[in-house]
Amino acid sequence: MPLIPRGNVGCVPAATTPAGVVILCALCVLSGVAQNAFAQSGAPSTPSAAARKGPADKNSGKAKASEARPADAGDTLEKLNTALESLAARVSPAVVQILVTGYGPLRERDDERSQTAYIVRQKAVGSGVIVDSSGYIMTNAHVVEGAQRIRVALPLPMGDSAGQVPIGKRRILEARLIGQHKETDLALLKIDETDLPTLPLASQQRAHVGQLVFAIGSPEGLQNSVTMGVVSAIARQPDPAKSLTYLQTDAPINPGNSGGPLVDTNGGVLGINTFILSQGGGSEGLGFAIPARVVDFVYRSLRKYGHVHRVEIGAAAQEITPTLAEGLHLPKHWGVVVDDVKPDGPAAAAGLQIQDIILSADDRRIETLSSLSAALYLHRLDQVVKLEILRGNEKRTLYVPAIEQHDHMDAILDSVNPENSLISPLGVLAIDLTDELRSKLALRIPSGVVVVGRAADLILPDTGLQAGDIIHQLNSTSIDSMDTLRAAVRALKTGDPVVLQVERDGGLLYVSFEME
Repeated sequence: MPLIPRGNVGCVPAATTPAGVVILCALCVLSGVAQNAFAQSGAPSTPSAAARKGPADKNSGKAKASEARPADAGDTLEKLNTALESLAARVSPAVVQILVTGYGPLRERDDERSQTAYIVRQKAVGSGVIVDSSGYIMTNAHVVEGAQRIRVALPLPMGDSAGQVPIGKRRILEARLIGQHKETDLALLKIDETDLPTLPLASQQRAHVGQLVFAIGSPEGLQNSVTMGVVSAIARQPDPAKSLTYLQTDAPINPGNSGGPLVDTNGGVLGINTFILSQGGGSEGLGFAIPARVVDFVYRSLRKYGHVHRVEIGAAAQEITPTLAEGLHLPKHWGVVVDDVKPDGPAAAAGLQIQDIILSADDRRIETLSSLSAALYLHRLDQVVKLEILRGNEKRTLYVPAIEQHDHMDAILDSVNPENSLISPLGVLAIDLTDELRSKLALRIPSGVVVVGRAADLILPDTGLQAGDIIHQLNSTSIDSMDTLRAAVRALKTGDPVVLQVERDGGLLYVSFEME
């Protein structure tokens, strides 16, 4: 089955399950809850005197019991209904609608495809969670991918969302993209608003299978929609090539739910809804959410650095195969074995050796390479990594100091001087491409200017530039320094076309927009 991201609004085939069956099943479940509540709330455990007198009296007793049941069942259902309404009213104010405008290829039918790609203006709708009252919002990276403009529609009171909402009544604010992490499919937005309702990400309660949960968002663009289900599985890994694991739920999730929260009955965020597995494009009860602890980790990194910092221990490992185990005479024919230890790294100092088999990391059992990556992914930098290893037939416990994993963006950020790096008309911070950066970036074109990030205090349309982009050319002018870029920008007038040749992730592309 394909992985279907749930960011864009689209048509979904109608459900094939008859509505009457669904409603009947729901009533049966709730009726069962009510009957259990009645049985536990004082129903006699021994027959009454009337019930022991004979057949006629027994029937009379049953009739009286049946007359009493509906009142108790109705009371239980009323309490359940009130609790669910209270939960929705408490959680929904912190869930926003994300409105994205950008450009993308026109989708054509197979029989109409041509050699020419048609680029059209596109709109998408997703969801987001307010995680800080000063206007910080977490959503999915795929919701804002390729966005030229991002806006946030604040939720209306629950009572106002029942009918048609006048356009002028909705509060829609411009949003800035602070940073995104495509590996986890998370992004951080910022709006200029304060005293907003929030949903904290740090939850003390861990999800468990069978737990009642609620998905809140804007499926098909319908803001403030609430659906109910259970946690179907925890630590689910749909893609074996990626170490990230997800919460699986059968709570209905559809296009537009992406970035919205999956909450428990206390209103705590268990995860951020991100995709479904579907053959028809609609909800089939296979929804997946990024665990809250991952969201919290990425949020703090994006807010502080603009990108995600991770830890490492100075060692590498690979999965054990039967052939590998037989050739190296390993005591186990499956698991994870250390294949490299950096001589001056923390793992070497702690005593880790090549051919050690890792049994657990931070008390989490390790059976695959992805499980080891997942264990290290959220490890705090100020704590040591506890490794249980098997060396020969002897088990040992090692404590390895964690160090920060650096990438080229760290070196770039260290070189930034806000006074000299700002290119106001483009709304970005940039620096000259030095010899040291050239050696780290392995560029196809050796000259240019490196984009460090967007200027958060400038309210300008998104030009499409991203942190780490290298600008090689502006229209017909080659860019080899910040001075050249500034001069080329100064020569532009409002409304002039701007075409930037950019190198990104080893490839060349054009970024175009009109000068403001």
